[in-house]
Amino acid sequence: MVLGGAILVHQGLPVARAAWQAQKADAVVMKLRRGEPIKLADVSAGIAALNRAVAANPVAGRYLQRSELVGGAALTRSLNLTEADRLVWLKSTRTDLELGLAQAPARSVDWMRLAAMRQAIDGVGRNVLPPLLMSIKTGPLLEQLWPVSLRLIVDNWGYFTDEQKADMKAYVGTIWRHSPDRRVFATIINNPIDELIIRNLLPDEPGAQEKLTKWILMYPKS
Repeated sequence: MVLGGAILVHQGLPVARAAWQAQKADAVVMKLRRGEPIKLADVSAGIAALNRAVAANPVAGRYLQRSELVGGAALTRSLNLTEADRLVWLKSTRTDLELGLAQAPARSVDWMRLAAMRQAIDGVGRNVLPPLLMSIKTGPLLEQLWPVSLRLIVDNWGYFTDEQKADMKAYVGTIWRHSPDRRVFATIINNPIDELIIRNLLPDEPGAQEKLTKWILMYPKS
């Protein structure tokens, strides 16, 4: 009994250490989520804590937690990172997302983040589509994902197969019917090509074309 308990305690120590280290980064992650001011020193300390947490217990949750901190910091312009450092952090985020999602694939938000990271690093292309499609498949009605998914669909439209384009039309139609604020469709339009793609994604939705015209005129791009 005593020996068994000792073994369990010994086996549980890495998990406990990892959880303790990860808690040190929680406050930094929450600031990033809320868009609050943050210092580079705080981010670096949070990353160091999560590095220790991953080393102690390399499970999906730790990789994904670190990806959120590093990726969020990389995209926070107020931190004044060099472009070289920003790229290193983006690539680190991509790697953590791939490692985490390999262990825990039912994570719609993280699949969308991976799609966005791939586009941020390498630009538009077929490499963006697999995580984008996985995100849509695992969470088609997650409202928080709709603006990002619409942006990625429009940006990468030329890389979808005909079958995938049909699926995207069905998905975008679902967003249109369920969205509490359809103006998001107009706000992502940056040029005539974007407008053409959005209009072609909504061919059969009643009133869609007229409302798009109205909103485009109301919210012109500067």
